[in-house]
Amino acid sequence: MALRIFYDKDADLGRLEGRTVAILGYGSQGHAHALNLKASGVDVVVGLRKDSSSRPKAEAAGLRVLTPAEAARAGRIVMLTLPDEVAARVYREEVEPNLAEGDYLAVAHGFNIHYEQIVPPPGVNVFMVAPKGPGHTVRQNYEQGRGVPALVAVGADPSGDTLEIALAYAKGLGAGRAGILETTFREETETDLFGEQAVLCGGLTALMTAGYETLVEAGYAPEMAYFETIHEVKLIVDLIYEGGIANMRYSVSNTAEYGDLTRGPRVIDQGVRKRMREILGEIQRGEFPREFILENQAGNASFNAMRRRAAEHPMEEVGARLRALMPWLAENRLVDRSRN
Repeated sequence: MALRIFYDKDADLGRLEGRTVAILGYGSQGHAHALNLKASGVDVVVGLRKDSSSRPKAEAAGLRVLTPAEAARAGRIVMLTLPDEVAARVYREEVEPNLAEGDYLAVAHGFNIHYEQIVPPPGVNVFMVAPKGPGHTVRQNYEQGRGVPALVAVGADPSGDTLEIALAYAKGLGAGRAGILETTFREETETDLFGEQAVLCGGLTALMTAGYETLVEAGYAPEMAYFETIHEVKLIVDLIYEGGIANMRYSVSNTAEYGDLTRGPRVIDQGVRKRMREILGEIQRGEFPREFILENQAGNASFNAMRRRAAEHPMEEVGARLRALMPWLAENRLVDRSRN
């Protein structure tokens, strides 16, 4: 079946008129959803705990902030942008008791719906709008008159207009400027987890770390190792983002391209592909989500230890020192922890 792609012309923001949208959470995605929708003329409230450190940030941005339960009652459309490991509990305790028949429950990632950590009641419409980028990028692109593509899926449609509501929501985020791709909860969840683990986060950071350590262990200066295996990744990715891998190969030297084509497959070989298939299988069988949920229920001791070890890696200190020599990198930061 051909993939359907929608744009601004295919979505009607008027479908959100008279419907309050409650955004639960104000992290990377939550702040972008709330601010972009508000700027698009949508009536928005934000649901946060009374002791949440994000409350002052949301209030300073001019948003109406309620408790999660109050926001769920006020919203005809309730969007969960909470961390995956938190969303199911907040849904059970704060959201589900306040959902009415005909309401719309929305998520920014299919994890909890697909793995049945959240099971909405009959009579409630369910949809997903998942921007294909971090929330800070979603916000920045909107402010610049651009957009980040988003995935849209419908899980339940008792009212018969859930796709239209989802498209209007995505348009309010600015996604219609770039493209809104129709998918399913299963496809979004499993491909997203695989991409994060095998390539975008896990695969890429492990590759960069291994490259850095290889050069340092061979006696090269840590600063040189950082520039060659970490700093310059952005330059290469920007070329790929702009015009694909062929665009990058056109732009680099013949020496680099030859090394790419002859040595790259030796690093990412059939053994790597085999392990990628194993990781995908763990996601498809539900082994990864079970592991992640159990880790959270056990207090995240292993997770926090891994975080601490990663943060203490020497390359982080080297990188901070080198970035301090380039103060312009701090201008127009995507991530400003004081505001979002």
